[in-house]
Amino acid sequence: MSDSMDIRGYDYVEFYVGSAKMVAYWYAKAMGMEITGYLGPETGVRDRMSYYLTKNNLKIVVTSALQPECYDVAGFVAKHGDGAKRWAVEVDDVGSAFRYATTRGAVMVSKPRRFENDHGYVEEAAIRLYDDTELVFINRDHYDYIFRPDFCKPHQQINIVCEDTGLIGIDHIVGNVRENEMNVWAAYFNQTMGFETFVDFKAGDIGTKYSALLSKVVRSKDSVIRNPINEPFEGLKKSQIEEYIEQYRGSGIQHIAIATRDIVSTIRALRNNGMEFLRVPDTYYDMLRSRKDLKINENIDDLQEQHILCDKESNGYLLQLFTKPIGDRPTFFFEFIQRTGDSQGFGKGNFQALFESIELDQKLRGNLDREPQGEMPAC
Repeated sequence: MSDSMDIRGYDYVEFYVGSAKMVAYWYAKAMGMEITGYLGPETGVRDRMSYYLTKNNLKIVVTSALQPECYDVAGFVAKHGDGAKRWAVEVDDVGSAFRYATTRGAVMVSKPRRFENDHGYVEEAAIRLYDDTELVFINRDHYDYIFRPDFCKPHQQINIVCEDTGLIGIDHIVGNVRENEMNVWAAYFNQTMGFETFVDFKAGDIGTKYSALLSKVVRSKDSVIRNPINEPFEGLKKSQIEEYIEQYRGSGIQHIAIATRDIVSTIRALRNNGMEFLRVPDTYYDMLRSRKDLKINENIDDLQEQHILCDKESNGYLLQLFTKPIGDRPTFFFEFIQRTGDSQGFGKGNFQALFESIELDQKLRGNLDREPQGEMPAC
């Protein structure tokens, strides 16, 4: 590997949620994932419950507290709502990766540790990211069973009827941070993990007449890990980043982009499974049809039917679409993306249409204006 930390790629993402059982069912039904692992009282863990879901190379863990004393989970959910607690990268050597990061200034969460049973062992270590978020280094070369030694097969197999979504794995993970924190976190990644700044979106690059943001994309030297970092920028109304930080009560993971090879079929299946997406205006597709430089394999009528965005990049193009927030708070959402040719970007040409769609949802929630309109109802 050319990466100085010997990172192989994204591994799993773990969400802390109010009810792992119900959320696991939603992931299985809406995203066509399979519940393949379980942790809880039946496995000797009394304070929490986790489900492990997989689809090709996509791995998601959902965890909830069984008792209020399980404060790392219950406290997280009380403060942030359902959200991404940690994401993991697979490395050749956990100890080496951990030492590389911490000797260069990474904040330690947990030292290298080994989870072991009759099937072998898994090694993990973790460092701190935005506020309550963690980055995990993991290696399971010496393990041949479900996820990690404290997990087992689900005790009851539920027959969930859904359409195949064709999801492959994680393309990139996006963090939202407070004003003036973006450069700090970009430098943190670059210094502690040997990353580099790949893209720098400055004032005026991303926004509408109402709201805007700044963004930097850091990546590993071989591009197997790509992480945009957003911060708010002054606008006439409240930006999506400001809304996220206000509702999430801090900085954290805003969305995860999941790759597919056939986004039209993927979005159609996700919709039929119950997933909600942002709406793109029809005028956007009139503009696509008028572009003489845009040569794509897909039919624009199909893109319009599914509200999929398209952006041309040098010798390639990307297709993408964003869900509405998947939880009760307007915080975390998913992106689905298909890259064709040498596409390495993030859809800069789609920012205007995307922001207008997001602002429409913010307006419906009453969160677009900087100050609440009228008296807020008591809970």
